[in-house]
Amino acid sequence: MAEGFARRYGSDVMEVSSAGLAHAMEIPIETLQVMEERNIPLDGQFPKGLDDVEFGSFDLVINMSGVPLPPYLTMAVREWEVPDPVGKRIEYHRKVRDVIENLVMKLVVDLRRTKG
Repeated sequence: MAEGFARRYGSDVMEVSSAGLAHAMEIPIETLQVMEERNIPLDGQFPKGLDDVEFGSFDLVINMSGVPLPPYLTMAVREWEVPDPVGKRIEYHRKVRDVIENLVMKLVVDLRRTKG
């Protein structure tokens, strides 16, 4: 969800890639549905692990996992407390979507301010 919102709202101030500490086999249908409700299709996105992403050019990592990141990630890290909606009802996915959307929007605004 965060990648979808970041691509939609912040493409002028960031390049985005997402990955999980333990990636899923597929994006849950509920996640796809709640993002479609915001007119943000997740076409082309798929679950990735940390090994699937090149971190060399990253300035910032957002950690939503609730666990410490591996020590080899030496760039700036922001911790976002976001509950995991996997396995929950669609209403819960909507609540998590809204939390993530607000956090992404705040990040976009911050980045635009610092970009000047």
